[in-house]
This record gives sequence, structure tokens and C-alpha cells, in this order.
Amino acid sequence: MADGEPTAPGPEDAPKPVIPRTGTRQAQIIALLQRPEGAATAEIVVETGWAAHSVRGMVSGTLKKKLGLPVISEKVAGRGTVYRLDAACGLASLT
Repeated sequence: MADGEPTAPGPEDAPKPVIPRTGTRQAQIIALLQRPEGAATAEIVVETGWAAHSVRGMVSGTLKKKLGLPVISEKVAGRGTVYRLDAACGLASLT
């Protein structure tokens, strides 16, 4: 191989899937979002004890961007913003 030639990525170069530890707040939130009805921001606040802005940051920054999870959000009358994981994502239960 000459210098400067691109090399084929080996198994050590492949990105490893990020799997959160069980029993953490992140795992609790993922479990709530896996329910068919999902979880409203207020429900996640009660479960975690976090402020609403922290919940939104966790969903947007950690779950969507860092972990790449397919989080769906929608406004539901009487519940506010409801987040849920797309059932097709195939994520095993973490709790």
C-alpha cells in the first residue's frame, strides 16, 4: 500500500451502538417513550424529578442526536407535547 491511499475500514473502525445502562434516568425515559401512548413532558418530569427544559434537552440532544433514536413528538389535547419511540426502531426494552 502506498502512502496516501485510503484503506478499507476494518471491524475496529465500525461505530459501536450506544446502549444505555439499565436503571438510569435515561433508561427510564426510553421505557416511557416505548409505551404505545408515549409520554408527555409532564409525565417525564414527574418520573425523573427534572425540569421541563431538561426533559426537552434530553429528548432532543441525547435521544435524537447522540443515540440516533427515532423519537416522534406530537401535540395532544389535554396532555401537551407527547414523545414516543417509533415502534419500528427495534430497540429492546432497557428496564
